[in-house]
Amino acid sequence: MKKHGEKITMVTAYDYPSAKICDEAGADVLLVGDSLGMVVQGHENTLPVTVDEIVYHTTMVSRAKPKALVVADMPFLSYQTNPADAVKNAGRMIKEGGAQAVKIEGGREFLNTVGALTDASIAVMGHVGLTPQSVHRFGGFRVQGKTREARRRLVEDAALLERAGCFSIVLEGMPFELAGEITSSLTIPTIGIGAGPQCDGQVLVFHDLLGIDDKPSPKFVKRYASLRETMIEAVAAFRREVRSGVFPDIDHSYSSSEARSPRERSDGD
Repeated sequence: MKKHGEKITMVTAYDYPSAKICDEAGADVLLVGDSLGMVVQGHENTLPVTVDEIVYHTTMVSRAKPKALVVADMPFLSYQTNPADAVKNAGRMIKEGGAQAVKIEGGREFLNTVGALTDASIAVMGHVGLTPQSVHRFGGFRVQGKTREARRRLVEDAALLERAGCFSIVLEGMPFELAGEITSSLTIPTIGIGAGPQCDGQVLVFHDLLGIDDKPSPKFVKRYASLRETMIEAVAAFRREVRSGVFPDIDHSYSSSEARSPRERSDGD
């Protein structure tokens, strides 16, 4: 797609329904992101997410049998300790979770890890710039690459990751000029989030682009729907009809003359 100038669309997915929705919409890549720690579990950052949780959510996404590439995020301390741990944990995401690739954050400090993973036939997506697992080291979610030295280091890190075997790299939270420079310098595709339009593709969090989350959005998020309000109103309408006796009516009730199909779902069965 990079070679032919076709933009790549990546969306996070955390379960069977979100995977089905994103795949049917034509997304190219589904990322089982450790962002689930924030948008699904309610944490302030991604650090509490475990390998078991990523594997669990990846199984649900892969069960949807998407046409899209399924990439599993490697959570905090699942690969930072040593390459052997990284291979073991990534292997679980492939074997148990059904992922086709994994994503790790960081640059030159993880070249040996990328090499060990690719030597084990595990495809690796890199991630540089604003790396959320380094939130405490960065002093918050801050745009990266603002100084000349920081820009140079990020350009070098991306090149080193490509040389180490990454098949693509996420560029997050950096000036769009820098992201464009990195993108043009690589033969592998870049996927941007808060990195401007010159990347080879873009990724957004499922809950952000659909307007499900009620938290303030970063500048780079574009909401394509406002489903939170729609969902609240639907549940409120259900409550009103139950309280008033409108639901269930005869059309939503079984009569003694009707034979029930064994495939009909009922939470009371």
